[in-house]
Amino acid sequence: MTALPSSEQAQVSKPRHHMSTRQRLLFFLVAWLIVLMPFLFWWNTWFGRRLSDQQLDAYLHDDKKPRHIQHALVQVAERMSRGDHSLARWYPDLVRLSSYPVEEVRSTDAWLMGQDNSNPAFHDALLKMLNDSSLTVRGNAALSLVRFNDPAGRPQIVSLLEPAHITAPTSGKLVDLAKTGGAVHAGGLVAKLESNGAVVEVRSPIAGRIRSLAAASGATIAQGSAIATIDPDTEQVWEALRGLYLVGTKEDLPAILPYERNLPDIPDRVRQQAVLTDRAIQQREQ
Repeated sequence: MTALPSSEQAQVSKPRHHMSTRQRLLFFLVAWLIVLMPFLFWWNTWFGRRLSDQQLDAYLHDDKKPRHIQHALVQVAERMSRGDHSLARWYPDLVRLSSYPVEEVRSTDAWLMGQDNSNPAFHDALLKMLNDSSLTVRGNAALSLVRFNDPAGRPQIVSLLEPAHITAPTSGKLVDLAKTGGAVHAGGLVAKLESNGAVVEVRSPIAGRIRSLAAASGATIAQGSAIATIDPDTEQVWEALRGLYLVGTKEDLPAILPYERNLPDIPDRVRQQAVLTDRAIQQREQ
């Protein structure tokens, strides 16, 4: 018999490595977790997940998790749209949440209370929210008041069409700065200021796109100095135009006119709504 070359003998004699049962279990556990974790994150943050009445009540009172409160509010709004009259038991909670310390909760609540324009307690709460510290909350409250045939929030609706001007809350050095043209969500980071050894975050009050920057990264600026200008996002503009279609006056036309122009950064549906809103105001005040 011919002897095998030494290299082939080594290959034949080399034992195959097999995973132990413990290693296989660990491998499958890790793989399972890799799939499960994103699902759990989505499941816990997705507001479309249906809540039972018991869960709804618990979530509306979960002060430790404001996102639970938001989830419950979205679910209430969905059921309101289907004419669910059993929700009246939670109406006092909706009024209570109009002064909740978390801005996102107040904003959702202001939008929600416009879904039932037969409730005088909602109307009163929305009128108070016109003085909220948040532009988004004031805007949502004003738009909801339109459903009550109340134009009291008209100035706040007009402000939704205007760009937000971001200024420095303190003097310091810009160590981080967003880029011109970049999208930003409400509460999104626009810049960071290094001041007296501390870092101060500068955030956008609205969702939109950065139109311009007044300073460069690394610059030292004084308190109150301009940092950026943010154009409002499409949905905010569209909702504002729809509100002004019903309650706008000729005083509002200068704020509407820029959105009637046929420009690449103005979606066609927004331009069409601006034209319709302009026309409705002109006819209403003839």
